[in-house]
Amino acid sequence: MTKEELVNQIRKKRSYLCIGLDTDIDKIPKHLLDLEDPIFEFNKAIIEATHDLCVAYKPNIAFYECMGAKGWDSLQKTVAHIPDGIFTIADAKRGDIGNSSKYYAQTFFETYDFDSVTLAPYMGRDSIDPFLSYNNKWAIILGVTSNESAADFQLSEVNKNGAGRPLYKEVIEKAKTWGTDQNTMFVTGATRPELLKEIREIVPHHFLLVPGVGSQGGDLTEVSEAGFNSECGLLVNSSRAILYAGNGEDFAEKAREAARGVQHQMDGLLSSSL
Repeated sequence: MTKEELVNQIRKKRSYLCIGLDTDIDKIPKHLLDLEDPIFEFNKAIIEATHDLCVAYKPNIAFYECMGAKGWDSLQKTVAHIPDGIFTIADAKRGDIGNSSKYYAQTFFETYDFDSVTLAPYMGRDSIDPFLSYNNKWAIILGVTSNESAADFQLSEVNKNGAGRPLYKEVIEKAKTWGTDQNTMFVTGATRPELLKEIREIVPHHFLLVPGVGSQGGDLTEVSEAGFNSECGLLVNSSRAILYAGNGEDFAEKAREAARGVQHQMDGLLSSSL
């Protein structure tokens, strides 16, 4: 998917909602467990109930690969069921030497046909380059994340030319030169909205993937006001607050209600951007 196509979807749907398909077998409604593939059946119902309200879906790969071959099969069927025109994110957080990254890129961009994949940049440019060699595919690079221990490294100061600067800023400054705003995004956690304005100064035109709104406590209004650019420039992810809004046979309807509430709020916020 191109950047123009993604922006057009945001304009059309008045939404920049990304729904995280972090599907936990222990949390899905019990009546699904008797089906042949309960993970896929849950995802299918969520997708069919919410696809008109969001512009992206983000399966977290850990929830699938822990189940072995069956989990990977559920993932492949899930991705295939997502309608055309919706941006897909493999939340895999890969990052390895170039030869290995080549095959990770092939896995997610060819075998599973995702539009994008999340990547850890710790090993440097040659771990990211293979993902940037694909047309209309995206590398989503970890910038500053929403977990508590992000401070262990990301917020620590690097002394460069006699001045201290947070490591995450060095990472984003360097990584933005590896690709362009047409094939590179950055992860910026919603629980630290005060950092979004500073990140926008470094990457004014890039999209930012913002997890942490909903169950993790991120505030959509604060995130949007800090992170918007003229094209919106945000994909705000919500997972548990939508997926598990209900746990009965009407779980999909409850998920739709939760997603509708977020989309309605986004519609109002977008009036200042698009």
